[in-house]
Amino acid sequence: MCGIAGFVNDTSTEEKTAVLKRMTDIIAHRGPDNEGHFVDGRVALGFRRLSIIDLQGGDQPIFNEDSSMAITMNGEIYNYRELRRQLIDLGHTFSTESDTEVILHGYEQWGHEVVNRLRGMFAFVIWDRGRGELFGARDHFGIKPFYYARMGGTFMYASEIKSLLQHPDFHKELNTQALRPYMTFQYPALPETFFKGVFKLPEGHWFTFRDGKMDIHQYYDPAFGESKQDLKDLVDSIDQTVQDSVKAHQVADVEVGSFLSSGVDSSYVAALARPRHTYSIGFGKGTYNESDQAGELASILKLNNTTESLDGDQAFSYFPQIQWYMDEPDSNPSCVPLFFLSELASRDLRVVLSGEGADELFAGYVDYGVHTRSRIIKDVTRLLGRLPRKARYAIGRWAKGKHFHGAWHLYANLAPAEESFIGQAKVFDEDEAGRLLKPAYRKAPRVCEITGRIYARLKGRSLSELKKKQYLDMHQWMPGDILLKADKMTMAHSLELRVPLLDRKLMDVAEKVPTKYLITDQNTKFAFRKAADRHIPREWSAREKLGFPVPIRDWLHQERYYRLVRSMFEQDWVSEFFDQEALLRMLDDNYAKRNDARRKIWTVYSFLTWYDVYFIHDGTKPELQDLGK
Repeated sequence: MCGIAGFVNDTSTEEKTAVLKRMTDIIAHRGPDNEGHFVDGRVALGFRRLSIIDLQGGDQPIFNEDSSMAITMNGEIYNYRELRRQLIDLGHTFSTESDTEVILHGYEQWGHEVVNRLRGMFAFVIWDRGRGELFGARDHFGIKPFYYARMGGTFMYASEIKSLLQHPDFHKELNTQALRPYMTFQYPALPETFFKGVFKLPEGHWFTFRDGKMDIHQYYDPAFGESKQDLKDLVDSIDQTVQDSVKAHQVADVEVGSFLSSGVDSSYVAALARPRHTYSIGFGKGTYNESDQAGELASILKLNNTTESLDGDQAFSYFPQIQWYMDEPDSNPSCVPLFFLSELASRDLRVVLSGEGADELFAGYVDYGVHTRSRIIKDVTRLLGRLPRKARYAIGRWAKGKHFHGAWHLYANLAPAEESFIGQAKVFDEDEAGRLLKPAYRKAPRVCEITGRIYARLKGRSLSELKKKQYLDMHQWMPGDILLKADKMTMAHSLELRVPLLDRKLMDVAEKVPTKYLITDQNTKFAFRKAADRHIPREWSAREKLGFPVPIRDWLHQERYYRLVRSMFEQDWVSEFFDQEALLRMLDDNYAKRNDARRKIWTVYSFLTWYDVYFIHDGTKPELQDLGK
């Protein structure tokens, strides 16, 4: 697990080396153990290392036998030993025991096809001196980030945007189209980031850069379908594949621990991994603290669980730093506890396992269609769901906007996914966002355009509405929010996060699960929970998803935090973006409990905090805030 950065231009070797040093120094948190720089003509490759595999010999860049190729990589390859044996049999000579070198020799042997043989999380770049070409790729699901830009005659790339800001050719400008979609989605929802001209390499894609031209190609896409498996065989398959994945994700030359919450996903992983150390965190007591339940499970499994409780002062004090590490604004409240949980684990370890991925692969979100507890409504919806598609769609559209109990459940389950579902977060209605924003920030892709580009890939494929929703989340919500915050918040503390429930082989199983075994009257993620039943108590496998509960509502009703947020909303520069009077009125009404606008307020506050860090204070890492007494 590391950080990479580099560029291509016509400056001198001395200039390249100095710039590369600044680009890698700013992401030293991703790799505090070592650094590496390589300049070859127009190309500069930079690297920061967090030592996990081949502790003595895995420094990068790594070269092939005749030094005609060099690689830098961020991530881990879990099947590297198997691939290494194959490549040695094919005549390749290795100089290290690292997984990174396997990719390099794999590229020599198989070319671009090497990415289809990798099992892991990765973002890498290979400099092929003979071809005068950069070849790079991002893993199948987008677990590891990769940003790139072309500015001032320079092609530049990095694991974090803050690296790009260090390049003298980088021109910092706000992408005015990014704000309006963010207010609905709660995360950066466009391929172009909040920094104009900076783009994300999409998940499951590789690229080449040669003679000033960048070509991008997709190599992987989940093939959602429908099988006729019976439940027992399906549960057997899920459980065996999860066991295999957890084992594969424990490959390391250092100790591997695990995060542990009260939910099924991390509990299942921890039960299989049986690490010496698990970690939990929460706010105060009761609803916002899952650590008690996590501690109970750890006791049952005989695991050593370390836990801490947070308060609002800590959250607000560190919040500017959280947004700095994120690179772009993200108002997912779980960024806050994840930041502190990562710091807690990093005191002991360099690697932890976590439960991300299971909700997308096995349908764990209630927004996939669980909008009522009424058995009658569920039964009626199921019967109507057997009607021909046109009839189902007509009934679903009819239910939209109706106010009887169960109307939304009917709409969410019977209407086309393309019309009813935009992902796991919807904060502002986009028209409401438009009214709050100043005219310059209203011009942006519509929500339906953003999701429509992804749904369009499913044209001609016969999928259930539920599987369409999963497909959208795999390409929008998961890489844009879930995986991004997981990477940035853990790497902020030089901690590698591994996600065994988001694995190629497990995806092969998950994409064919019959829809009827994804969500049932009993629960979401039905078949997956049945598999987990074999390893953890039913109380944990059946528990409803909580996520990372964060007491934003309570904070915004406390005068000290209300005034802190209000002081941000009152800044003169805020009027550049928002109708300031409307913004303050929304905050005041929430404080007076005349409405509940906590998620909207937090989304705006997150953006303004990020903007304050990167534009008002020019991207300097923030000091801790003094909240006063």
